[in-house]
Order: sequence, then structure tokens, then C-alpha cells
Amino acid sequence: MGEPKILAVAGKGGVGKTSISSAFVRLLTETYPDAKILAIDADPAIGLSTALGVEPTESLDDIRKKIVNSVESGAPKEAIEILGEARFRIFDAMIEENAFSFLAIGRPESAGCYCKVNAYLKEVISLLASDFDYVVIDGEAGIEQINRRVMEKVTHLFLVSDPSKKGTKVIDTIKNVADELVMAERCGAIINRVSNEEAKKYINVESAEILTYIMNDPDHADNDIKGLSIFDLPEDAPVIRGAREALTKMAII
Repeated sequence: MGEPKILAVAGKGGVGKTSISSAFVRLLTETYPDAKILAIDADPAIGLSTALGVEPTESLDDIRKKIVNSVESGAPKEAIEILGEARFRIFDAMIEENAFSFLAIGRPESAGCYCKVNAYLKEVISLLASDFDYVVIDGEAGIEQINRRVMEKVTHLFLVSDPSKKGTKVIDTIKNVADELVMAERCGAIINRVSNEEAKKYINVESAEILTYIMNDPDHADNDIKGLSIFDLPEDAPVIRGAREALTKMAII
């Protein structure tokens, strides 16, 4: 197995990052049925689980708290013991179905607490990534959190925006931060929820190539309301077509 391809999806809140992340997972499972694929939900709202049709019972934050409690209630543990315990617990918390594994990060860390444990968990996540061919990270707004809480290395960064000026400015800002923190090998933008073809000429992203424009899709919105997953959408649904185009342009599929 070579180095894993780690796909991070970032952008401001409410632009459809979770839909695109879940579409990436679906397309990877369909294109590479024998590959090992890990979906990481790095958003505290844990929306990716619903989009993928899985139900996590434990998050990384829950694991962190249990390890912290066990350290506090007993004798201090060696670093290697904490790493081993974290790895075991994370594997236990992973959900495996539909040809992919799923892990939820959970709520944000409390400011300034348990930095060592957080650092160990980050190291474990990086170790786990090497067990997979593809890792898809659905991030909360911004990129610092992906770097701080999940892993150092992202190979492909997807910046998602709606057509608004505010959205495109946010992804330009994220790209600038990512250049300092993440050092992704490749980066591209996805413009989601475009109302019509005319709107495209007014959309400007300075920091990255626009990989695809995804048109508004009422059927996808209905799916969300019904609690259906990305696997229930037809192959020609706009979000599936757009995600396929983005992955193709980045030479992932």
C-alpha cells in the first residue's frame, strides 16, 4: 500500500461541504471497491454520518475524555501506553459498512486542556491513516482545525463555496492559511448551489482553480429532509456529477 490520499473539504458554514464529502466517499467506494476508505467527520454537528447513513456510537472526543479520566484516576501512564490505548479505542469506535470506515471527531476541545492527550490522538489518527488508501475529511469552517485536531498531512484540499462574494472570499482566506499550515499537494475550488449558468461569470476565486460548478438540486434537498443518504441519490444528481468532475480533475478517479 502506498501513501494514503487524504482529501480535506473546507469552506464557510452552510455551503454544502458535507454533501460534497459524502459524494466523494460514495464515488471512491464505487470506483475502487477493493480500496480501504476512511471518512472522518471533523464537524462537531456530525452531519456526515447522516449523509452517509451511519450511526456513530462514540466520537474521538468521547475517547479523549475516557483516556484523560483514566490517567487522572490512576497512576500516570507512559506515552506509549496512552498511544496504544487510544489506537485500540479508536479502532473500536470506527463504524465499518458500505465499503468504508467512519470516525467522528466530536465536539471541539476545551481551550488549553489536555494538550498532551490531544497530541497523542492526533498522532494516532496519522498512524491510522496509513492503514487506508483514501481518507476523506469533512471539516468545520476554516482549515486550522483540520491541522490542529486531525492530521498534519493533507494531499488534496477542496475549497467549497456558494456563489456569494462572502463565500469565495472565505475560501481565498482559507487557502492562504492552508499554505502556511497544511501544505496540500493539490488544491481546487468547488462552487456549490449555483442558481443558473449566467451566475457563473460573476464568480471569482483568486486562490485556486475552480474544478466544478454544482447547480441547485431540489431533489437533494428533499433527500436531506427525508433523512436519506448520499447513496439514495441517482448517479446523475448534480452533487454526484460535480463531485465526480472535481475528483477527476484532481486525478483521484
